[in-house]
Amino acid sequence: MKTILTTAFLFVTISVFAQKNIAPPAPVLPVPTEAQLAWHDMELNAFIHFTTNTFTDLEWGLGSEKETVFNPSGVHADQWVSVLKKAGFKGIILTCKHHDGFCLWPSKYTEHSIKNSPYKNGKGDIVKDLSDECKKQNVKFGVYLSPWDRNRADYGQPSYVEYYRNQLKELFTTYGPVFEMWFDGANGGSGYYGGANETRNVDKTNYYDWPNTLKLVRSMEPNIIFFSDAGPGVRWCGNEEGRVSTTNWNPITPDTLYAGKAGVETLLGTGAENGTSWIPAESDISIRPGWFYHAKEDSLVKTPEKLFDIYMKTVGRGSLMLLNVPPDRRGMSHENDVKALEGFRALLDREFKNDLARTAKVKVSSVRGKSKLYGGANLTDNNKETYWATDDNVTTGTVELGLKKAETIKYVVLKEYIKLGQRIKSFTVEVNKNAQWVKVADETTIGHKRILQIDPVTTDKVRVNITGSKACPVMSAIEIY
Repeated sequence: MKTILTTAFLFVTISVFAQKNIAPPAPVLPVPTEAQLAWHDMELNAFIHFTTNTFTDLEWGLGSEKETVFNPSGVHADQWVSVLKKAGFKGIILTCKHHDGFCLWPSKYTEHSIKNSPYKNGKGDIVKDLSDECKKQNVKFGVYLSPWDRNRADYGQPSYVEYYRNQLKELFTTYGPVFEMWFDGANGGSGYYGGANETRNVDKTNYYDWPNTLKLVRSMEPNIIFFSDAGPGVRWCGNEEGRVSTTNWNPITPDTLYAGKAGVETLLGTGAENGTSWIPAESDISIRPGWFYHAKEDSLVKTPEKLFDIYMKTVGRGSLMLLNVPPDRRGMSHENDVKALEGFRALLDREFKNDLARTAKVKVSSVRGKSKLYGGANLTDNNKETYWATDDNVTTGTVELGLKKAETIKYVVLKEYIKLGQRIKSFTVEVNKNAQWVKVADETTIGHKRILQIDPVTTDKVRVNITGSKACPVMSAIEIY
């Protein structure tokens, strides 16, 4: 009897040891950095566009605006942050300097700044106000510093690049930490340029010497995320309409992107299945028709339903939603904007309140090494660090979730374990209806998060079929609402 018990104990011990030593899947390159992973998890970030344009009713200032134009009755950065935080936004990016060149901080390198405005008798510093509030309310702070400057007399000359870098030093050494630096593709054109009133064009590829400019910023903020059309941290989605393609690969090959390339906007929206760098898409859009506040647009604020639709077409397709909420001339988020954000938050909370998958019985077609470490239970344990995986030679698979009882469902949420790369190329979703499996979705990529909105259907079983994958599928979660 003793021998039998000892043998059984050894068998169990060896089995447990063997399970613990099943090697995880090898990563499918490229993979995200830790900073990029944190960025993915933010999902909702905000833009704050605020400058002389707010008071001149322009979208792009000419650079000739007097500093005295900028005169908000008060700047309520605490309100901006609290409103956005309550709506679920995790980071805020401020237009510290737009194309007009006016600086929202008292830069020592130019007179075209808040220090020469009537606001607080020239003692104001909106960059500091917002940075401090973000720290206070535990929201990440980011900066937008326009490479184009329609005010500078030396724009287009080497000395302007030195000026631009000096301002970056001011921002990053005075107002950090900064999680993201945003710079867009507006580089050159007509402008005031210190009174020249002419058109100036620059070689966008070489003028700013971006490799060394970014190296400078990284020396001050090593984990910074850089946004531009092609990254290197995150990329533009190819439009300002609040949507990314239904097929959305996080990798892209940045040297295939350049200004004026045919089809570049489509490429930015879809990414590239075999791209060489992990550069996910960030989708920017404004809550109003314009990026800066205009009273005539008070009745044109996007509805909560429209914001929800944007969320579905950005976060719901593996992107990040970057929503601009511009302060008005009082220096406050306008009441209509606040109301829309509150309604948006209420919609999110209502639609994604109860994850039916949490109590579902999970059956999978196969498990990597038959080990519980990679079992189907990981899909519903609410732990983003666990995942279901198959053996290396298995690139398709099925997950079936049996609900406790028949429920009417509207959304299926899928998440890949992107620490090991983006793999899944195609999948379908089926529901059990009248004792038959009925297909309700036939899609391509998943990535960080994929939210499928289906016609409401009552069912007690949901099945996800991975029909194509670059390597063994690795999924961290399935949710049902």
